[in-house]
Amino acid sequence: MIHLSVNVNKVATIRNSRGGTVPSVLDAVDVCVDAGAPGITVHPRADERHITRADVHAIALRLRERAPGVEYNIEGDPRPDLVELVEAVKPTQCTLVPVAPGEVTSQAGWRPGAQRERLPAVIARLRGLGIRVSVFVDAAADPIQWAASAGADRVELYTEPFARTFERGGPDLDGVFDQFASAAQLAHQLGLGVNAGHDLDLHNLPRFRTLPFLAEVSIGHAIVSRALFVGLATVVREYLDVLAGR
Repeated sequence: MIHLSVNVNKVATIRNSRGGTVPSVLDAVDVCVDAGAPGITVHPRADERHITRADVHAIALRLRERAPGVEYNIEGDPRPDLVELVEAVKPTQCTLVPVAPGEVTSQAGWRPGAQRERLPAVIARLRGLGIRVSVFVDAAADPIQWAASAGADRVELYTEPFARTFERGGPDLDGVFDQFASAAQLAHQLGLGVNAGHDLDLHNLPRFRTLPFLAEVSIGHAIVSRALFVGLATVVREYLDVLAGR
């Protein structure tokens, strides 16, 4: 069964746009868990424009108390305060994601550079605490081979290229999907688990769920956007049904 990890960032975005505590991120976590979601994801950025450090700790406590079997995934770039936060919380998984100055959301997987060179030490540090480490990569051989050499447990495939091709339709989709399938097969051969995320939704997920060796998808924006009209619990169950092939 492919796991769904619901990213609750957007709930915090709405809350922060007004200030105060409404809508409650903890209430959102409760609804997702009660609807059957096996995972919760947060991405606490340095500017705390959505998820805050306090949220990260509060969600960890809520999951320990109410749903210890639900996986907790913290995403972020390997800046010192994020690494210290992950060490303090000890989530199930940490997904290391590159962050470009001024970006609204992630734009690509890890590329060669000074920031990427820091990752092997960070990966070893987190794995030493029993935290599973995933790294965000493009669906190509070089970054996947690098992830394996850096000591990661999993890769998270950056799926926006698939999502954009799906929107356009036409014959290119098979080729793009095959590229992702080849990337997943290579990751598996190298001993890496396969996660995926970015712009997956109810329309493109039925195709993407057939990716070989896919273990987990992280979805936030599409879930919260649809939840505005039909309710969060309903949407979580819809995604679980798609992932189960129902």
